[in-house]
Amino acid sequence: MADANRSELAVIVGAGPGLSASLARACAAEGMKVVLASRHPDKLAELAKETKAIAIACDATKPAEVAALFEKVAQLGVPDLVVFNAGYRTRGPFIELVPVEVEKTLISSAYGGFLVAQEAAKRMLPKGKGSIFFTGASASVKGYAQSAPFAMAKFALRGLAQSLARELQPKGIHVAHFVIDGGIAGTSPGRASDDDKFLAPDAIAQTYLAVHRQQRSAWSTEMEVRPWVENF
Repeated sequence: MADANRSELAVIVGAGPGLSASLARACAAEGMKVVLASRHPDKLAELAKETKAIAIACDATKPAEVAALFEKVAQLGVPDLVVFNAGYRTRGPFIELVPVEVEKTLISSAYGGFLVAQEAAKRMLPKGKGSIFFTGASASVKGYAQSAPFAMAKFALRGLAQSLARELQPKGIHVAHFVIDGGIAGTSPGRASDDDKFLAPDAIAQTYLAVHRQQRSAWSTEMEVRPWVENF
């Protein structure tokens, strides 16, 4: 929980439309200061204005840029909530996959998640509190045909989250992985916001905040969300 004399500070890495925007709005609505990190912060101008957030350029796959991001965040304070929501995806028949694209997929999700979590943990551990959350997908728990790179990356990110939870939670850092099991409404053509087949990003954001607010005697380390009509 936040100190009585300051607002909580949330850092969303891999910010953009959809879930990241909903997270930013949800955090701002609770009075939190928000930092939006993206490779293209100019595209976040409207969201930043709406949520009174600070947008910072950062490629989550570059150690120096991630370190610089958290140095800038330090000017605002120690983050209370860090959400890793970055990633990249390539797909296709296995024998036709381009190795460099597969590498990019792995680095963007798994390695990027490691870099962000490491910098976040460095700041949170001296305080003995904070939340580090990772956004996963259906591919975190089941590999689909013609989607091997994404499954590899998301399985790795989930493994990172599980390892960190066992190491950092006894030291006061809440680590959780979110399996977004289904498409998110409004993120691409055909995903109408009122279509029950897709997850509402605002609803997902509320789940993240609910987990962030959990009392440590009953912390969740993994949360799975899906539309009520989605098959298991």
